[in-house]
Amino acid sequence: MSLSYRDSGVDIDAGNQAVKEIASHVRRTFRPGVIGDIGGFGGLFGLDLKKYPDPVLVSGTDGVGTKLRLAFLLDKHDTIGQDCVAMCVNDVAVQGAEPLFFLDYLAVGKLDPRRVAGIVKGVADGCQLAGCALIGGETAEMPGMYKPDEYDIAGFCVGVANRDRIIDGRRIKPGDAVIGLASSGCHSNGYSLIRKVFFDRARWELNRYVSDLHCTLGEELLKPTRIYVKTILALLEDGHDLKGLAHITGGGLTENIPRVLPEGCQVVLKRGSWPELPVFGLIRKLGPVEEAEMRRTFNLGLGMVMVVPAGQAGAVVSRAKALGEEAYLIGEVASGDKGVEIV
Repeated sequence: MSLSYRDSGVDIDAGNQAVKEIASHVRRTFRPGVIGDIGGFGGLFGLDLKKYPDPVLVSGTDGVGTKLRLAFLLDKHDTIGQDCVAMCVNDVAVQGAEPLFFLDYLAVGKLDPRRVAGIVKGVADGCQLAGCALIGGETAEMPGMYKPDEYDIAGFCVGVANRDRIIDGRRIKPGDAVIGLASSGCHSNGYSLIRKVFFDRARWELNRYVSDLHCTLGEELLKPTRIYVKTILALLEDGHDLKGLAHITGGGLTENIPRVLPEGCQVVLKRGSWPELPVFGLIRKLGPVEEAEMRRTFNLGLGMVMVVPAGQAGAVVSRAKALGEEAYLIGEVASGDKGVEIV
């Protein structure tokens, strides 16, 4: 008896059906610059050289990490895609770049068109929030590499900035103000420790309602990562001097902020100057997790940190709030070794 690809666990027909189901999600992300339609061997994008006469391309790639385990357990897959987009586009935006287009890579144990459509819907939602186009991707069915109900996802973003508008932190100096933009939750970092705390130590279930969180544990932990792109671009367009930006991801506050600081500068954050989300208090208590470990693992309620001249701090906070962010003046730049001190 002859064998087919389906006999080995790869269903080409299911793949074709998945492409049909995701087509509408992909097309709703298209923006000026997109050339062609889905289905080509490569995604095409035309750069607007009038807007960007001296262009520098800025790229970023990332995944979602072990947050995926919670999506598997809850069989909820429509927000993971936004996480993947956010991790990439926020990194591009902190350089002062406008994200132009996005590509995703999805590897599955067994191709379920409904599940793939849900994942890609989340990717498209994230792309729309960031203003970038989803112009390509790959869905690979890999039996034997992943269990039938498991998958992994990675994303790739390309943005552009004029050379003289690139943000690299070199102009930061003592006396500058530090502003934080609120996170939506744990975002996409620290989930191996999160699972250790809630599942192994506390023995909590994902469907447990937690009064401090005003939702179930699963609902809290699957909140999608906030996308700050449009806020950053609007602040720049308004003429605000964003000297340095730090996307608070793996490494938390203490390891991400120094990445944008020049030599001789440290950031001093004022304790209590922003509201810490309740989920972090639970992690700290139930672990227990020491404070230094919390600061180097989690965002503690701040998904984006901005350094601006002290004289612009009030205006930047007000404008960020008008753009829909929860923004706080959280500290200042001081002389010293690169690092973060919380006082």
